[in-house]
Amino acid sequence: MTIRTLRDHGQHYRPRMACLKKVEAFVVEMQDPKSGVKASDQKLNITSIPHVITGEGLLKQDVSLVTTEEAQAFGTMLVAYGYIYPLQNHRKLVLVADSTLYRFQTPYFWPVQKWPAEDIDYAIYLAKRNIRKKGMLEPYEQEHYNNLHKWMNYKWDFIVMQATEQYKASKERKKPDRVVLDCQERAYWIVHRPPVSTLETCVCVCTFEGCCSSLMRSAVKSSVSLTAFVKYVTTHHTHDPLLTNPVPSNPWITDNDEFWQLNMRNVDIPTKLSVERWALSFWELISDQRGRADFKLFLKKEHSGENMAFYEAAEEMRWGAATAIPEKSQFIFNTFLKPGAPRWINIDGRTMGLTVKGLDCPHRYVLDAAQTHIFLLMKKDTFYRYSDPSKCHRILDCTAH
Repeated sequence: MTIRTLRDHGQHYRPRMACLKKVEAFVVEMQDPKSGVKASDQKLNITSIPHVITGEGLLKQDVSLVTTEEAQAFGTMLVAYGYIYPLQNHRKLVLVADSTLYRFQTPYFWPVQKWPAEDIDYAIYLAKRNIRKKGMLEPYEQEHYNNLHKWMNYKWDFIVMQATEQYKASKERKKPDRVVLDCQERAYWIVHRPPVSTLETCVCVCTFEGCCSSLMRSAVKSSVSLTAFVKYVTTHHTHDPLLTNPVPSNPWITDNDEFWQLNMRNVDIPTKLSVERWALSFWELISDQRGRADFKLFLKKEHSGENMAFYEAAEEMRWGAATAIPEKSQFIFNTFLKPGAPRWINIDGRTMGLTVKGLDCPHRYVLDAAQTHIFLLMKKDTFYRYSDPSKCHRILDCTAH
């Protein structure tokens, strides 16, 4: 079977699985030791990987019967569907006609096997990878890991146990076998749980089912979006120096930078415009360093300063160094969550239980539920009293006009 044969079959309608079986028959023929693509052992870092092929060698297979463009498109389809995977840049699901190293995927991961890519399997894979990488996942993997941890919190112990057992079993294999298995699993999940950049690369080979599911997604009416946009612009236009000429002058079109000086992050006396912006939303308030400092004073007067202290500690843990996470998590537990803690926060029992349990294996986002609870508490309760008109007038009296 040649590439041209497959192209001719594509001119007529065939069920998807029948078409994939023809593709897989061709892939099997490509792996024939005598007439197939030439493979050899290659060094990946310091590990020797068997049966490695190159993009250039792959395109030479029956390329005389089709154009180079057709061969390139067909090879990219094989990579995008997971029949062939790159060994180095695993996120680039296209066939490059040079010395880039590829490998044939094991038939266990072929689409015709109908193995559903379920979330629990992906969670086990990410948990195992998290153990192997000691918490240093790639950004898109870390995002998926955190989302799955939230959705499957009730059975996360089972997921971690399965991942640990698989990791221990893989340690008993020889290193080349471990590397090959890791590449095979990663290639499978790159296809079925791709990062954004990979999705953009694979638009040309998206399936009919994927297009239908995208079309069936609910969308926001344009009228609703435009109404929200107009409302936002109407509310914020006086705070945008491109829409409203700022006082005393616009530093973007003049040499006077007094506007920037008056609106510095650590300014002692805020401007009237800054204070008015604080009243727009709670997020506007705490995003401004001077506004957050004033809000902390208000919390202190209400004997609830521990709320903002916990929120900031959670932010430091989220964005801080990974090596400091165990130490920070222990500090947060002893200061805010432990029964009888000096600055114990008042959150519901379910959130407290999930947070304390999550601190047994701390990660960047383990405090998300508790932090969201505290954020909403300050937004709906404390901020409402803080932004009371009488309170705002007292602040405005002390501002720089």
